Amino acid sequence: MQYDFAIIGAGIVGAASSLELIRRRPGARILLLEKEAAVARHQSGHNSGVVHAGVYYEPGSLKARFCRAGVRDTREFCRENGIPFRTTGKLIVATGEAELPRLDALHERCRLNGLSPRTVDCRELRELEPNITGIRAIRVAESAITDYPAITDSMVRQFTGRGGETRFGTTVEGIEEGANGVRLRLGGEAVDAGRLLVCGGLMADRLARLQGLRIDWRTVPFRGEYFRLGPEWNDVVRHLVYPVPDPALPFLGVHLTPQVDGTVTVGPNAVPGWKREGYGKFAFSLRDTLEMLRFPGWWKLTGRHAGTGLQELWHSAWKRGYLERVRRYCPKVGLDDLLPHPAGVRAQAVARDGTMIHDFLVERTARSLHVGNAPSPAATSALPIARHLCDLFLND
Repeated sequence: MQYDFAIIGAGIVGAASSLELIRRRPGARILLLEKEAAVARHQSGHNSGVVHAGVYYEPGSLKARFCRAGVRDTREFCRENGIPFRTTGKLIVATGEAELPRLDALHERCRLNGLSPRTVDCRELRELEPNITGIRAIRVAESAITDYPAITDSMVRQFTGRGGETRFGTTVEGIEEGANGVRLRLGGEAVDAGRLLVCGGLMADRLARLQGLRIDWRTVPFRGEYFRLGPEWNDVVRHLVYPVPDPALPFLGVHLTPQVDGTVTVGPNAVPGWKREGYGKFAFSLRDTLEMLRFPGWWKLTGRHAGTGLQELWHSAWKRGYLERVRRYCPKVGLDDLLPHPAGVRAQAVARDGTMIHDFLVERTARSLHVGNAPSPAATSALPIARHLCDLFLND
């Protein structure tokens, strides 16, 4: 069959891009392919639900630019489509003197990214959040929470409502680019498209190599484990409450997050994922693990951050160690209060030299565009990312 455009991946970035593309090209034949049975089955449906304001990102980076636009766009999309969106604000809490220089640096980064952060002393922190302990904090008013699977589902329904086609449960087994388009092999069937957009998430590097692209990075999975608090803790915090993160790592630490359903989650940590799309505690894939271990960048990355990695693994294995990370700023939480909650797996692009790629990464050919890295805040920023991708996709 012949299509004008094909998109691989019905996570939130693929869904937003499909909707943006059909808005720009009404009447075009556009096909959205997804190997799972429904939308948002991986990163888009296994995250904390936070709408990030743009606190952490390098000023001037695509992440920073997209995040600021994404807060506004996500809020408006939710309002128009009846999806929960609650502006809670965020508190980043320092619990020791050693964290204050990093907290001050985050305050300045907020300012450079167009936010209006406010420093909160320990007395005001106690007034804002009686269950939280710290010596100083930053309050960022713009941070919020929402339901990303509901957003993704709404985008795809609007895409099909405008004439777009979807195929779920369909795995792409081959990608061949020619002078006039791209041929996709889907089992025993071939589909032709004039152009291809790939939003592969945890499979981004495999899909790029499936097409024959020579890339010097790989997708490395990091497992993020969460707990939830029991219903008696639903009012433990009103804000999102975060620790001061390590600036060398793209992970923000174990935080308390009120959810749109009224519950509160705790997490995530960041440990190696031994299965790219495995969410059980002992999920393992021989193929995924061997592929990761054969990549030189993985060994260089783990060697560089060996101390942090071992600490994360220890806290994953020892629930009380995980608890102590929470009790640093919320001492009332006890071991029995940490209840099971689904884990997530984050796709992190890593270069051959072991460097984590922190910003968005796109690989292009004459007829295709691959999203190689769409790190947090990709869910927050899905709509501006989609506009950017469609600009690249249509204007070259």
